[in-house]
Amino acid sequence: MTSTHHHQPAAGHHAHTNHTDHHDHARLAAVLDLDAELMADYLDDAARLIAESLGHAPARIADLGAGTGTGTEALARHFPQAQIVAVDGSPDMVALVERRARDGGVAERVTTVVADLDDGLPPLGSPDVVWAAMSLHHVADPQRLLREAATSLGPDGVLAITEMAAVPRFLPAHDDVELRGLQERCQTAASGAGWEALVDWTDAFDDAGYEVLRAETVHVQRSDPSQSVARYARHWFAQFRHRLTDTLDPADLALLDDLTDDSDPDAARRLDDLTLSAGRLLWIARPRTTTISTPESE
Repeated sequence: MTSTHHHQPAAGHHAHTNHTDHHDHARLAAVLDLDAELMADYLDDAARLIAESLGHAPARIADLGAGTGTGTEALARHFPQAQIVAVDGSPDMVALVERRARDGGVAERVTTVVADLDDGLPPLGSPDVVWAAMSLHHVADPQRLLREAATSLGPDGVLAITEMAAVPRFLPAHDDVELRGLQERCQTAASGAGWEALVDWTDAFDDAGYEVLRAETVHVQRSDPSQSVARYARHWFAQFRHRLTDTLDPADLALLDDLTDDSDPDAARRLDDLTLSAGRLLWIARPRTTTISTPESE
């Protein structure tokens, strides 16, 4: 059965979730699960590339910033012999990982750890793979975490990092010129604002002493409208509305208000017609055979 360990943060720190405060827990969990449902195809590609990079199936995996456990469960499904350590800073999220592991029949192979990654890595047991999906950009000092991950890996182990390739695009399956134009303007504004999710870790890997084995963009297409795509679009339109208030013009903000109004039947009809185009950046890297520098050795 799953077991939970609590890694104590350094004195004077409050362990945070690496995601958000507790009062946003339910909403965040729903979004993470929806994202995992729609992006599931990329995990298949990632698992294949990890096995190819290792040359064998991993026996032990550490999932950093595990969230609700969708990635943990997917890794357990792809690698049925692997033991998995799932780490998250939120006890609420860790409870969801444990429930998902039980429901998925993989609880015997999953150990959970409550730990704030800003305070360093907890003991991971020399994993073959350290996996961090959409979590490294939440860490205050990613370089330190990369160096610590290098020293925690087992012989010939690899680190796999994923991030968003771009802001998801939602386009109507049928003609809706107004909505297409809104999407283009939101994309342009988000790009200009330098949203934090759009991160390239290539140089960071090199600086931390890694050799990048694979750097891939995995594309995900949902060409058939669905309720899941509609809910995901509403979430992203709400992000555009609240985070680009000072960039978009009043007409676009008003249209976003309409589209995110749960009680508006016309908005629901338009959202139900949307398709999704998205992607994930995937890096797989291995520490170089030369010594990895740490703050203590510098």
